[in-house]
Amino acid sequence: MTTQIKLEHVSKIFGPKPKSVIPLVKKGMSKGEILKKTGHTVGVYDASLEINKGEIFVIMGLSGSGKSTLIRCFNLLNKPTDGAIYIDDENIVKCNSAGLKKVRQEKIAMVFQHFGLFNHRTVLANVEYGLEIRNIPRKERREIALKNIEIVGLKGYENKYPDELSGGMQQRVGLARALSNDPDILLMDEPFSALDPLIRREMQLELLDIQNRLQKTIIFITHDVNEAFKLGDRVAVMKDGHVVQVGTPEEIIENPANDYISEFIKDIDRSKVLQAKHIMIKPNALVSLKDGLNVAIKEMKTNGISSVFVVDRQRSLKGIVTIDDAVKGLREKKTLEEVMRHDVSLVDEEIFVSDLIPKILESKYPLAVVNEEKKLIGFILRVHVLASLTAENEFDVQ
Repeated sequence: MTTQIKLEHVSKIFGPKPKSVIPLVKKGMSKGEILKKTGHTVGVYDASLEINKGEIFVIMGLSGSGKSTLIRCFNLLNKPTDGAIYIDDENIVKCNSAGLKKVRQEKIAMVFQHFGLFNHRTVLANVEYGLEIRNIPRKERREIALKNIEIVGLKGYENKYPDELSGGMQQRVGLARALSNDPDILLMDEPFSALDPLIRREMQLELLDIQNRLQKTIIFITHDVNEAFKLGDRVAVMKDGHVVQVGTPEEIIENPANDYISEFIKDIDRSKVLQAKHIMIKPNALVSLKDGLNVAIKEMKTNGISSVFVVDRQRSLKGIVTIDDAVKGLREKKTLEEVMRHDVSLVDEEIFVSDLIPKILESKYPLAVVNEEKKLIGFILRVHVLASLTAENEFDVQ
């Protein structure tokens, strides 16, 4: 993966003499003690992160943790008191005003929590705004705006005004406006927190769909652990201005860095974090179409299983044969292909456990897990799904 953004020891202190506070934090003085002693507020201290091109990187924490302060450092709305911020190997902290303007207009766009729309402008005019201030010709900016309005699912609403739209639709307008400048990086500061739960879930799915198509680098702020783990390729957890842990949702669930992280994630809905690839068993026993029923029976006996998947030379799944069907077929002088069953449920390795539950309940056989090339990479039994939903056993099934 290519690192697109790199933070090196970034700190942001609010107050008249912020640099004077850095030594106090280094000595271990708490955020509260520093405020009481100096009148300065520690927003962020010593944050070092690397964010990869094309990933959704979520920064999560409770109110006052420093997450919103940190995201505003990425475009220097908050200029760091100390440290460096590299975007595509350029330290933007050292940019002059012209260089910073170029970065903000061409590389980074921000989607705000409360939409930030102009009520006197139509949807189309709102989405065009960033292009307008860049003096993009009217015809060109209109084409770009209309394309992005369609991307976010608002085609047909171009001439509506913000107060004629629902909260979710207004947030889509804000997203379309950000996308219209074709930024490499999207900053999203709790963009869905003002929405009701149903619309919030819809917007989360919409964001994942858009990301799948556009592959932007997204830095997403939230205080909601379920939202963080649903959206994030990786997650950084903050507390009192410090980055406490960084990892994939699975890594954080499996190995919380301390008691604070453990407490933070205890109510996470694991079924919406863990995926098929995390709970599947790699198939030790497989037979190919060229093998006979004797081979299939031997494989099942050797591995103590009652059914075995049948694959071709490319390891693409062709079906499944059970021990009963194999023994009966051998008696009746049938071939493996003649007794093979085809009603096997295939699931993608990226599917969440919550979506596996109805599939495993309906299936007579193990679920076959396949990758992007539709090659068989594992299987899932009902017991694997049940075990994954408990904190004690979720990783013991592999």
